[in-house]
Amino acid sequence: MPFTITIMTLRIPEYKFDLNTPEFQKTDNEFEIWFLEGVLEIYPAYAGCLMFLGNSYTANGMYEKGLEVDVKLSKLKPCDSVVHYNLACSYSLLGSVSKALESLGRAIDLGYNDIKHLENDSDLDGLRDEAGYELLINMLEKSAKKLVGQNPTD
Repeated sequence: MPFTITIMTLRIPEYKFDLNTPEFQKTDNEFEIWFLEGVLEIYPAYAGCLMFLGNSYTANGMYEKGLEVDVKLSKLKPCDSVVHYNLACSYSLLGSVSKALESLGRAIDLGYNDIKHLENDSDLDGLRDEAGYELLINMLEKSAKKLVGQNPTD
């Protein structure tokens, strides 16, 4: 039985990039931020993109902008422990100790349990001497011990 194959040609308009425009003269970090901000202009609630942008802002010392992104993410994803952990980091970097502790507590309540990362994260250095920080670490350690105790292989 004979069959027919149809091949279609797709024509894409020619577009030339001008590498001398300011957008292409940016450093890698500046370009990354510019690109992510552009994506968010079209898709403002794109949580994955917001996560990358918040991390990029923070890595580049743009703490206020990082906080704005983390606050937006906490509204978009109110039950995400990592979002609240990042929010705690942003507050800590800006010296808002009580808000940082509150957000860190929320992250732990939502299931954040990476004690090793938490204790080594320099973003949280502003909290280390706070009694509330010690309480949260103790709570997290007790929770981890309970989980280990419930493990039938132990």
